[in-house]
Amino acid sequence: MRYYIVVGEASGDLHASNLMRALLEKDPAANFRYFGGDHMQSIGGTLVKHYRELAFMGFWEVIKNLRTILGNLAFCKEDIAYFNPDAVIFVDYPGFNLRLAKWAKTRGYQTHYYISPQLWAWKESRVSIVKKWVDSMYVILPFEKEFYEKRHHFHVNFVGHPLLDALQQYEAVDAKVFRKQWQLDERPIIALLPGSRGQEIKKMLATMTELSSSFSTHQFVIAGAPSQSKSVYEPYLKQGSIAFVENVTYDLLQIAEAALVASGTATLETALFKVPQVVCYKSSKFSFWIARLLIRHLKFISLVNLVLDREAVKELIQDDFTIPNLSKELSTILTPESKLIFSTNYDELANKLGRSGASAKTAQLIFDSLR
Repeated sequence: MRYYIVVGEASGDLHASNLMRALLEKDPAANFRYFGGDHMQSIGGTLVKHYRELAFMGFWEVIKNLRTILGNLAFCKEDIAYFNPDAVIFVDYPGFNLRLAKWAKTRGYQTHYYISPQLWAWKESRVSIVKKWVDSMYVILPFEKEFYEKRHHFHVNFVGHPLLDALQQYEAVDAKVFRKQWQLDERPIIALLPGSRGQEIKKMLATMTELSSSFSTHQFVIAGAPSQSKSVYEPYLKQGSIAFVENVTYDLLQIAEAALVASGTATLETALFKVPQVVCYKSSKFSFWIARLLIRHLKFISLVNLVLDREAVKELIQDDFTIPNLSKELSTILTPESKLIFSTNYDELANKLGRSGASAKTAQLIFDSLR
């Protein structure tokens, strides 16, 4: 079978690669072609365009790059038609993929959506697009099944969260070897996870790294994203107080005492490694203003709090994301009492996310539909 997969960011690249691996177990002759990244390329097939060329965050950033986005969309359509796949698989990335789903469905391709767009958060009207143009939806958060089926009368498959698959495959690192490899000292580590897109990294790191002088008993370590070069982080690497590691976020989380994390999938990853965290978010004033108009009903922005339906991790959003607030919250999560509370909440979170096997379940459902 021929599978065309469309991914637009780093987390999607990771989860799509595990899906590809699972599809190969069902269909050893599987032929993959994709918009994706390094993880997918390591499995095989043909990488057509890297997600680094696709990732734009925020309303204003999208508007500024609209010509590039539309050009990528037109190119992707041409490439799908050239490949003529048995199935087109979309992974999150809704602004691009929902437009592509309509085009693909009208041309007779099977359309599968793995990892639902967060339509429960904003642009709920897009559910009508999903119902019309997506053959099968595979959701990864427990409340998404109820959202689609009870609220919108559209059947979806809850397959569990693919992060559990990724963590099951993860091999623990030796802390001493890791510190030596990255030239880290023996102080406890505060991990800085500022996101994977250039715009959000710039918004987050200037504030995060300012805390290093107030927490000199700890070492602050930036987790470099695979989608960015080290040059993006260099303005924030202060001599002796800020360290940098690249493309080894799980290794860093394994030995970190606490973390400052940009809102997104990384909040779940941090939680599953049982690392106390403060969730941070800041965008341009225009983008945030638009977001507030569109997202009125959500109590939280972090996936940890949304799944647990309570404030298990502190969120510092936009104007609240300041050095004094961040310093206060970091001091709090470093206390022994807080660590015990985090551990209990994280155990509950893992139970709600379901068991591992999301990739295998999704691969089986896709393969069965094609047969």
